[in-house]
Amino acid sequence: MSTFPAELNGTWEIDPVHSHLGFAAKHAVVATTRGTFTGYSGGAVIDTANPANSELWVDIDAATINTGNEMRDGHLKSADFFDVDNHGKVSYRSSSVRVDGDQIVTAGNLTMAGVTHPIELTWDFGGVATDPYGNVKAGFETAATINRKDWGLTWNAPLEAGGLLVSEKIKLNLEIEVTKQA
Repeated sequence: MSTFPAELNGTWEIDPVHSHLGFAAKHAVVATTRGTFTGYSGGAVIDTANPANSELWVDIDAATINTGNEMRDGHLKSADFFDVDNHGKVSYRSSSVRVDGDQIVTAGNLTMAGVTHPIELTWDFGGVATDPYGNVKAGFETAATINRKDWGLTWNAPLEAGGLLVSEKIKLNLEIEVTKQA
């Protein structure tokens, strides 16, 4: 039985103006470099009575990667990493949805650079509200750590003192606001 409000039932679309799709990686072992994707779309169909009937999806334009440094962004778009000329989209599609206490857990497939692997995301539910324009909004957040090498993103450079320039572990941080469509 779902613990979520009935007004979550329906179809939802990501509000890109009020959402954040970010990531972080260690650089030179000592510092964290953060980035975002600015071009994406997605949504969910939520069935609070039977969460297993729910689904969610996100499509990200890999060419919209932004780390605050044009040269680094260009390298990340190259064949060394995302290879946006051949694999311009990063996508996530849920394969199962369940409620665990006050969280939603989605298992699904993450595709990057033409490689697909399953991952599980645990989402915190932020609530439902109606904005001043009459739009029904809901908020969800998740964080996960993946190994980029699992998706073939293997480029790196050794450091003189030991270690590698870019960490294999990448932390994902998704803060999503959705707008009810139906």
